[in-house]
Amino acid sequence: MTSDSRAQHRAVLAVAATPIPAGERPQPGPIAVLPQPEQTFVDAVHAGGGTVAELSPETRGIVWLSYRDAGGFAEVLESNPQIGWVQLPYAGVDAFAGILASEARPGLLWTSAKGAYAQPVAEHALALTLALLRVLPKRVVARSWATEQEGRSLYGLNVVIVGAGGIALELMRLLEPFDADITIVRRSEEPVAGASRTVTADRLASVLPEADVVVVAAALTGGTRHLLGAAEFAAMKETAYLVNIARGGLVDTEALQDALANGVIAGAGIDVTDPEPLPDGHPLWDEPRCLITPHQADTPEMTAPLLAERIRLNVQAFLGDGRFVGVVDPSEGY
Repeated sequence: MTSDSRAQHRAVLAVAATPIPAGERPQPGPIAVLPQPEQTFVDAVHAGGGTVAELSPETRGIVWLSYRDAGGFAEVLESNPQIGWVQLPYAGVDAFAGILASEARPGLLWTSAKGAYAQPVAEHALALTLALLRVLPKRVVARSWATEQEGRSLYGLNVVIVGAGGIALELMRLLEPFDADITIVRRSEEPVAGASRTVTADRLASVLPEADVVVVAAALTGGTRHLLGAAEFAAMKETAYLVNIARGGLVDTEALQDALANGVIAGAGIDVTDPEPLPDGHPLWDEPRCLITPHQADTPEMTAPLLAERIRLNVQAFLGDGRFVGVVDPSEGY
């Protein structure tokens, strides 16, 4: 099979398009792809009908590709007040929280990749869940044949998903063959189709005692930091597992470390940590109940075509009908 015909993750656009009224749309114009104009994303701008040009007083839109260089981006934005639209590279925008707050001016529209990477991240969440239930963290380091029978099936278990964005919706789709009983925890009371029940975040503690698996798939904001800590772990069953594929700061690392060491919960699978990267020698590396992957639920190979599709759609919106996908609310932080 050639690379051209190889199956790719489909562009999951779980976040609905947001129509921007004509009088509030950013002024169309040349788009700068920064800090380095990678060809895949330059091509995406062209595919959407846009023009890519170096940053100048004529620039009206920016596709920013670096998550690390938030400081450099702040300088670009401050010195170019004519910019009306910014596309950010990832679903989470917590690295840009300070810029979002300082540049929350009328006429500046922000979009992110929220929803676009749902499929690969949900796939990773499922992989971590199955690995924990089948005791794989213990099996991969074993050096002798085990005689004790261990492991559980995912079929029919109670899965609590914290968050109701694209990752949560895609994970629900992947869980359908397992006939899991799914509870969604979200800010809104609006029910999520396919979930057995939907509860608001202030009721998280009430659903944790029944959970076999808790998957964290929420945005990290000032109000969600350490959403799961010592009290939440104490509310969970000793046989329950935690999976975090969202942001490390949603979980109190010290509380998780203590919960695992003392058998408060059965185990954890985490693709994100706080701090991140998790330092060499950190106790979680030696915790046999913890499976850690280095924030690679969505690698560049997986995400590049998905981000390109998001850019293409938003360039079309920028130049045409104003139906942007992944609009960020600076006041909410996502």
